[in-house]
Amino acid sequence: MSDTSASTDPRKDSLIEYPSLFPIKVMGLHADDLVHTITQLAKEFDPFFDATTVELRPSSTGKYLGVTITVTATSREQLDDLYRALTSHPMVKVVL
Repeated sequence: MSDTSASTDPRKDSLIEYPSLFPIKVMGLHADDLVHTITQLAKEFDPFFDATTVELRPSSTGKYLGVTITVTATSREQLDDLYRALTSHPMVKVVL
């Protein structure tokens, strides 16, 4: 007797349990509105996003800024969509 329900459940393919807090690191050119832009994108995908949890880390030269946001991940699709929105934004250089 085979259990096909486990193989068809997409939650079994993920190492993340949903919902969970999920940190995302974003690097971009150090511009005045970079942090605001990233937090606005986060809010589009996580209505409970708390901007007070944002962590900033400037590069040694000050040219780039690392921004860590922590979102409440509710699904793989939500995270994929957020990553796509971040990586396609012209101010963003890298998303980890």
